Amino acid sequence: MDIDRTLAHAVALATILVWGTTFIATKILLSSFSPIEILVIRFTLGYVGLAIVEYATRRGKVRTKTSLHQEILFAAAGLTGVVMYYLLENFALTMTYASNVGILVSIAPLTTAFIAPLFLKEEPVHFRLIVGFTIASLGVALIMLNGSTDINVSLKGDFLALASTLGWAIYSIILKKIDTSRFSVLLYTKKIFFYGILFMLPFAATSEFSLSLSDFSPTNSILLIFLGLGASAACFVSWNHAVRILGVFRTSAYIYLTPLVSLFTAALLLGEPVTLMAIGGCLLILAGLYLSEGKQLAWRPRKPAACEGTASDS
Repeated sequence: MDIDRTLAHAVALATILVWGTTFIATKILLSSFSPIEILVIRFTLGYVGLAIVEYATRRGKVRTKTSLHQEILFAAAGLTGVVMYYLLENFALTMTYASNVGILVSIAPLTTAFIAPLFLKEEPVHFRLIVGFTIASLGVALIMLNGSTDINVSLKGDFLALASTLGWAIYSIILKKIDTSRFSVLLYTKKIFFYGILFMLPFAATSEFSLSLSDFSPTNSILLIFLGLGASAACFVSWNHAVRILGVFRTSAYIYLTPLVSLFTAALLLGEPVTLMAIGGCLLILAGLYLSEGKQLAWRPRKPAACEGTASDS
């Protein structure tokens, strides 16, 4: 079991290493595609990839029938984890500053920590977890500011960015409600993508959704494949697997590493500067992760020994 948990931690970390680089691909693609176009293409490619792999690995096996309850969970996960999180984040980017969105979106683990205990009694929140998440959130803010002293506020855009973290928190909770003993991670991730695409179609129909072959240059095509098959299909499967093994809180904590990975990726590939403030933010994130991922101490009432009858332990 320890090996399974160690591998799950490694999988969560690898997932974040990929997700932390996706902003560069998206930044390049935005010169040719709208945000909704990128999302539809990305998750459609991801769905096709998952469908092919799931079909190939299911040969000779009896197809698992889904109940209405489980189907509703898949649909809710697609609505919150794909549409609500990604779409609100992209809309927020058109209304407020990217630094604001980066800071607000990266507090998704903290949002999850406050909401999840209402629905997941098996994962109580500990004081050390909250302290660790708060310290990591401060580190995220320092990284996103990266030496800038300008603080700009756009209420509508900032509200959408904050709302997107609520979508991810609900998605994380729903993952724990899915019957993973009956459904493989490939199957339910594929179903989540299907409903995510379905719920995105109304937004695509009411926006400027117009694709042309000239948009699919070799560079754009490679980046879209990376986002669709890598950052979406493979990473959602690996993330969902980590949540199943580690739980919502321990897995969500890795999200704090996203801006750290993005910072150094941008420095290496785009030549963006790294300031002392950003380095300090990195240290805070690592300290916060150490606290939140460490052994949690929970109070439990001590049962009296048999020889003590009903006497108090004090």
